[in-house]
Amino acid sequence: MSSHPLAVFLTNDLSAISRGRAFPASDLALRRRSGVGWVPANLALTPFGVIAPDHPFGPVGDLRLMVDDEAGDGVQITGFRTERNLTAFLCDVRQTDGSEWAGCGRTLLKGALADLWAEAGLRVKAAFEHEFLLSGQRGAAPQAFSVHDLRTAQPFAEALVAALDAAGAEPEMILPEYGPGQFEVTVKPADGLKAADRAVLLREITRDVARQMGLKATFAPIADPQSVGNGVHLHLSLVRSDGGNATADLDRPGEVSEAAGSFVAGVLRHLPALCAVLAPSTISYLRLTPHRWSAGFTAFGHRNREAAVRICPTVDLPGYDRAGQIHLEFRAPDAAASPYLVLAFILRAGLQGLREKLSAPPLVDGDPADLDAGRAARLGVRRLPESLDAALAALQADSVALSWMPEPMRSAYFAIKRAELSIVGGLAPAEQCARYAAAY
Repeated sequence: MSSHPLAVFLTNDLSAISRGRAFPASDLALRRRSGVGWVPANLALTPFGVIAPDHPFGPVGDLRLMVDDEAGDGVQITGFRTERNLTAFLCDVRQTDGSEWAGCGRTLLKGALADLWAEAGLRVKAAFEHEFLLSGQRGAAPQAFSVHDLRTAQPFAEALVAALDAAGAEPEMILPEYGPGQFEVTVKPADGLKAADRAVLLREITRDVARQMGLKATFAPIADPQSVGNGVHLHLSLVRSDGGNATADLDRPGEVSEAAGSFVAGVLRHLPALCAVLAPSTISYLRLTPHRWSAGFTAFGHRNREAAVRICPTVDLPGYDRAGQIHLEFRAPDAAASPYLVLAFILRAGLQGLREKLSAPPLVDGDPADLDAGRAARLGVRRLPESLDAALAALQADSVALSWMPEPMRSAYFAIKRAELSIVGGLAPAEQCARYAAAY
């Protein structure tokens, strides 16, 4: 029996799950004009597949998933062996008349990027660095960075790089990491919206390649309470209108510019509230603990992996432009968070710091957990929330950060989180990890 190629319109929702509707690829020209139908209540889907019971929508209303003018020919999700390719489009969720809908995370990011440009004359270059766990391999051994683990996973790794390349994601590196079956995969930096799009595609393509090869990949924030976590580190530089790196000033502490310092100060001021969006699962807080090289404190550090924001290393060999390489890494996010929300909220917090001309935070050397209370206070170092409940309370208490999430997104988001807490909050940590590992 013959089959017909499909295309799919996708949205990455508040639970960081990509959902959508597929249709015959032969109808693509029509669908590019009209979009496909969507339902407001879909915004309230939890990562466990059920709609939060106290969501704000009810049964009424209709929306459209629509591609924007930059979508081109879409991206190819590669089919190996007997599977077909799938043409995918990352969409905005819009009203039926094509106008913006305030529940769309991709639209939220577009607004943050536009305001950063309008108010500060800055654009963003970014890349999301992902860690994930790969299971189902024969002969794997927990040897970080080892040739053995790379060779064991080489068929998968090569297929993944090929699929990311076919999707236009510009793969950069894949390597075995510290945990059993843990890998890190990176793509090259891109302009703000494209960087978030690439992060969405990377997750979907990685899981799909693993599925096709009889393996399983999960981006859950942590799969074993006693083992390492999986972070999604956002690498970001501010870019001037002339294309120059506005993040760098080699004569200032840490070699970061005054503007970049204000940006970081805004992020760290609001980071306890932002955790509700950047680290939005119950198990995120098993990862965000001291001594895990994650981000347990509101610390700014130079090449410091315990800092929530760190200044990344540069290549100092002859022929390399040092100033052009200076960029920042935000270490709190994980893959339970939509890339669109992660970047939008970090940009909003950074822009707030630029508006207020906040001073750059002091640089923290060493582990912030080792600071005594007095020194921590002088450096402005605070412990981040230690649970999802605490992070949600911090967001509710931060009226500025809360204003960055418009209605109906805000009501749907808190409904999802209340539902998550109800579903898994009473389970043992290992059981919570298993539930999230299946979802992500």
